[in-house]
Amino acid sequence: MEAVEAAFRAEWGRVVATLIRVTNDWDLAEECASEAFAQALQVWARDGIPRVPGAWLTTVARNRALDRLRRAATEAKKLSEVATLLPDEPEVDDDESGVPDDRLRLMFTCCHPALRLEARVALTLRTLAGLTTAEIGRAFVVPEPTMAKRLVRAKHKIRSAGIPYRVPPAHLLPDRLTGVLAVLYLLFNEGYAASSGADLVRRNLCAEAIRLGRVLAGLMPDDAEVLALLALLLLQDSRRTARLDTTGDLVTLEDQDRSSWDQDEITAGLELLAVAKRRGPRGFYLLQAEIASCHARATTAAETDWKRIALLYDELYTGAPSEVIGLNRAVAVAMAHGPAEGLALLDGLDLPGYHLLPAIRADLLARLGRREEAEANYREALEFVGTDAERRFLTRRLVSLLETG
Repeated sequence: MEAVEAAFRAEWGRVVATLIRVTNDWDLAEECASEAFAQALQVWARDGIPRVPGAWLTTVARNRALDRLRRAATEAKKLSEVATLLPDEPEVDDDESGVPDDRLRLMFTCCHPALRLEARVALTLRTLAGLTTAEIGRAFVVPEPTMAKRLVRAKHKIRSAGIPYRVPPAHLLPDRLTGVLAVLYLLFNEGYAASSGADLVRRNLCAEAIRLGRVLAGLMPDDAEVLALLALLLLQDSRRTARLDTTGDLVTLEDQDRSSWDQDEITAGLELLAVAKRRGPRGFYLLQAEIASCHARATTAAETDWKRIALLYDELYTGAPSEVIGLNRAVAVAMAHGPAEGLALLDGLDLPGYHLLPAIRADLLARLGRREEAEANYREALEFVGTDAERRFLTRRLVSLLETG
């Protein structure tokens, strides 16, 4: 039902956050919110969409929590608090953050510095963005059970340490900024290149990440990384529609119709990047925005300055030596200096279950004429690929390799 889907995108985070604030129980909040949305599927189809869907969902979720706490009969104080929460009650006016957006304010609330950075980001993506544990696991390139255990441990720490779910005042926002930036970055990435499902692109996630990025840039206009992240998202998003053809199949960067790239987003992204570079220093997002700007400025694929991109990836990898950054660096080196040099860099990477590693290795091996090894790697990539569009793409590559062999 479209109305429930729209309500999920708009209200999930608010409903969960409201229940967390009142009960301080993350699991209970998520479970009761899920039950409220499930009930909406039945009731709205029968009785029509309520005038204020968010209030309806909050009421149902609150009542579910109330029932559970009543049955447990051990949380008298929380029971009283939940019972007095009215469905259309305005948020408690204790906000001293100055953040002019509800969802962004909640993200700052979730990204508590008492938790490890990965736990902050993962919890926020799960609680406010509604991403599944599997999707978050793929964002961090870890198996779903591993991510599930990490989420459980983070929630346990919140309970055992008595970490309050409270909007931070303005002077504490910088302590939580790194986590919020990571949330927006990963939220956009899941929208730009979905980790599973029939659709490679989830436009609503891209749009929401950019919207929140704009709000954040307005709130912190002097922070280089905030501006650079927004620049990066805009430059990436400018190519979003060109990534798929009319049948929904993946189009590589090399083969994209660059006339269809969104020039307004490119202009805005380049302007933001110029301001960010003046603010400095060169951080994780600024370097990635610079890489994206190299693609945006190239009028044809052949004109792409791969040598500069490779140098930027070297600098990025030095500061953030993750396996995924290492994978992208290998691609850039291969494009700049030949497939053999890129292939050598892949040998040191360990990304079990991540389809892009064997897929890229297969491409480089094919360029070197090592067909049998390329075939084996394409088959390995097909075992782990998560989206239909990428599966079709890899299958076409494999078939082409076999036909020309």
